[in-house]
Amino acid sequence: MTPPAITGLILAGGQGQRMGGADKGLQRFHDRPLVEHVEARLVPQVSTLLISANRNLARYAALGHPVLQDDLPDYPGPLAGLLTGLAACTTPWLLSAPCDTPGLPLDLASRLLAGIGEHKLAYPTVDGRAHPVFCLCHRSLAPQLRAFLASGQRKVMRWCDD
Repeated sequence: MTPPAITGLILAGGQGQRMGGADKGLQRFHDRPLVEHVEARLVPQVSTLLISANRNLARYAALGHPVLQDDLPDYPGPLAGLLTGLAACTTPWLLSAPCDTPGLPLDLASRLLAGIGEHKLAYPTVDGRAHPVFCLCHRSLAPQLRAFLASGQRKVMRWCDD
């Protein structure tokens, strides 16, 4: 698969509760906002980049990529951003990454693609721990994810395991 078949999504829609309400993607790291580091690493791997954000929309839009807000109220978590990304995705695959991961692999898309096989979802495992917010998923999973969220579920790993 080449980059034209993958849309990238930066997940920047959280409340930043563990950071006193700060917008994580806009926190500076090596003189640049974290989101810019993630953007620089994802752009070469995808044909289109989207940003999922629920505040500071103009600052994210200044990066030059479409900014999507969650369709669901009350900051329901990264799965809401993923669902919004899947709805806007025009390629078969969506590659997501959190906004606060400046060192994500430059070959994340190809690594996850290698793990897809017959599945419609792949995410990395590092030192025995799953990291499902970094995922490559097929856009056909949108209805399943919408139903999962409508049932009141929010845990990323639980959705991935279903």
